[in-house]
Amino acid sequence: METLLSLSIALFVGLMLSRLAKLIQLPAVTAYLVTGVIIGPWCLGAFGVKGLGFTSEEEIASLKIISDVALGFIAFSIGNEFRLSQLKAIGKKATVIGIFQAVVATVFVDIALIGLHLLIPKQFPLSSAIILGAIASATAPAATLMVVRQYKAKGPVTDTLLPVVAIDDAVGLVLFAISFGVAKAISLNQVNIISIIFEPIIEVVLSLGLGAIMGFLITYFERFFHSRSKRLSMSVAFVFLTVAISMVEFEIGGVHFAFSSLLTCMMLGTVFCNCCDFSEELMDRLDRWTAPLFLLFFVISGAELKLSLFADPLIVLIGVVYIVFRCLGKYFGAFASSKMVKAEPSVVKYLGITLFPQAGVALGMALIVKSLPALGVVGTIVENITLFSVLIYELVGPFLTKLALTKAGEIDPSGKISARGQKHI
Repeated sequence: METLLSLSIALFVGLMLSRLAKLIQLPAVTAYLVTGVIIGPWCLGAFGVKGLGFTSEEEIASLKIISDVALGFIAFSIGNEFRLSQLKAIGKKATVIGIFQAVVATVFVDIALIGLHLLIPKQFPLSSAIILGAIASATAPAATLMVVRQYKAKGPVTDTLLPVVAIDDAVGLVLFAISFGVAKAISLNQVNIISIIFEPIIEVVLSLGLGAIMGFLITYFERFFHSRSKRLSMSVAFVFLTVAISMVEFEIGGVHFAFSSLLTCMMLGTVFCNCCDFSEELMDRLDRWTAPLFLLFFVISGAELKLSLFADPLIVLIGVVYIVFRCLGKYFGAFASSKMVKAEPSVVKYLGITLFPQAGVALGMALIVKSLPALGVVGTIVENITLFSVLIYELVGPFLTKLALTKAGEIDPSGKISARGQKHI
């Protein structure tokens, strides 16, 4: 009962705060995240009243399935933007930009944090600096997609942004695996070429392969039904199934095999939208069905943010350096690569700003580091810095994305049509 009460309060408060956010020109995503902070264990939840909010980190962790499923649907929606007609126009440009900006962000953060390590070597180990550099490459697809959807953004920046975010996550996985392998070698004096080079490549290939298979299967089975509601149910079933299968991990001959649920669901959406002739109509209905799920996802994400991190001066110092240099890397990486591929002026100028948000993928990487006890303080530092940066990025990032898309002329400043058929801001 308490869980249902907490979730209902999360939905209600999130919706009411989104109305307030609209009045001060902030994206709804920001309101949902603030709702999470308010009803989380650091505010209302601190009173320990069951059902009033989330009273502990354990209670939030018990709702992980909501976050996993929501990320699956978010990735599936992004995959549906990869239509062949669109890819022919921007596919090459998006690939170059996606790879280049991710690598540049990693290089910028690596240089800055390794320099910081040289100043305070005892408090900030070299392994932490290297791992955080790789985590810097990841972008938050969820916040980006929600802003694009809320404001019905259309134009060259939006068309380039969604493929870049998808490519960014694939590149981020590879960069993280390589950096994590190097960091482990430094900390534990163990060099494992398989985990550094082959495992990240295997993960990307397996994820794309599984997503493609599931995409062909969903297209095949959807044709057995003509009812819109049954086709919608089939789509939901396949996203659930794909998320579940992508959680499987196993080892063969000392080689670790795993999937990225984000990449798998993105490929599921890509194959589905290109093979199924009624996918566009289904996606429109699916978007409405998933709206409460996405709201809960962001509220839960906000509840996970640890405000206590602001009390640690070292975390704040490293976190600020990380945030500043990651933003510089993302912006100049996107700026230079957009110019390189001769993208539209608005893409060159504004795309980098839309890549600032960071959340789920980065936190997942940090938890992998934290889960290895042998790394000790390295894992703790990486987790805390990532949590600190996510707290800042999640609250500020959606607003910056909206601002960049507005400046690029891809959001109608006069507002959109409401359910009552009236324009609103």
